[in-house]
Amino acid sequence: MLTGNLVLTRTQQHRIIPRYLNPERGPWIEVAAQLIDIFSRNVGNTRGQIEEEIEEFARAEAGSSALVYRGLAKVLEDRAEFEVVADVPPETLREKVFAAAAAERQRLHQAERRAAFQPAAVLARIAAELNLTPSQITASLFADLKDENRLLGFEPIEPRSLIDRYNVALAQAVLLRCVRMRLMIRNQTSAEYRQFFRWLKFHRLLHRAEGTAAEGYRLEIDGPLSLFSSTTKYGLQFALFLPAILLCRRFRLEAELAWGQRREPRSFYLDSDAGLVSHYQPRGLYVPAEIEAFLERFKQIAPAWAVEPAADVVELGREGVWVPDYRFVHRATGLDVHVELHGFWKRSSLDRLLRLLPLHGPPRYLLAVSDRLKVDEGAAGELPASIVRFKEIPNATEVLARLERLIAEAR
Repeated sequence: MLTGNLVLTRTQQHRIIPRYLNPERGPWIEVAAQLIDIFSRNVGNTRGQIEEEIEEFARAEAGSSALVYRGLAKVLEDRAEFEVVADVPPETLREKVFAAAAAERQRLHQAERRAAFQPAAVLARIAAELNLTPSQITASLFADLKDENRLLGFEPIEPRSLIDRYNVALAQAVLLRCVRMRLMIRNQTSAEYRQFFRWLKFHRLLHRAEGTAAEGYRLEIDGPLSLFSSTTKYGLQFALFLPAILLCRRFRLEAELAWGQRREPRSFYLDSDAGLVSHYQPRGLYVPAEIEAFLERFKQIAPAWAVEPAADVVELGREGVWVPDYRFVHRATGLDVHVELHGFWKRSSLDRLLRLLPLHGPPRYLLAVSDRLKVDEGAAGELPASIVRFKEIPNATEVLARLERLIAEAR
């Protein structure tokens, strides 16, 4: 993602407009190819050497063009693997060398016949002690400084794809200042809608959705401002969510921003006609470690139950949707319970969901909510039996007891 000093935008009537690159105009395909080449042939060299070559390449350009060069390079840097390469941990080596140098200076100061301090002699002595060469000592001494980190690997990319990634990174950098988003999506298949809502949950974004799969969904996505109003933590979730939006065939996005150091109100608009290209793949999502741990524990203690990913987007009478995470099936009876594991949540949103699920949801459902991810001020208060509360990991024994109760009531 681009840092603030690399973000090129203009303002039109309080609307922030990124300066996207058009690969069909200007020298950008050629520039992208040359920057990719710099990274590809510098594997093994230091970050400082690579940055110096990029700066020399960009120096011929003035103003915003030079910033574009650096922005493209930043996108490539995110695809590179830099590490500290040293024969001895640099901090340990510095301690030995500096101590030896100080001792040598003190010896020379106390000697009857003064002699000049010889750094090479100190390095040679430390090298012999560590069974290294003086050149290895010199190379390792400050290897943990950022400029001295070495490029160990680089994932190549096509020039056109680099420009696409850069344009998306520009829009993401704007969304770092987002506090609320209104979004319309349509023309998706049922599976694609479900994938979209799973991305939304994966990024732990608070939202309210209205509409139907046939006509599309209107969403309002906001942040838990009581926690994050003075930071960009939640804005980062908006930014990371953007590539999932770009997977939609038709969408319209309007974002409210707190822009600049003074966090002045600004807006940002994006739709599917802008031509931004997502780098996300329409496939299954990463399962957090705490949920994997819960599922593993549940399978150990509940052999009478099968667990499978839920396949439905449940429409709540045009007042939104519910996307359960898992379907727990009781093997003996074939009865099932749909279970959702909540990310960030507000009590008002939960109350609304509990009002709509009995009317439009499946016969049996269970919600697991984390006290750690509650964003309302004050206590959560009493919650109904259809909700299991937890702190870090859902309690498999408690979940099993609730499921068994639901099956017993259905018989």
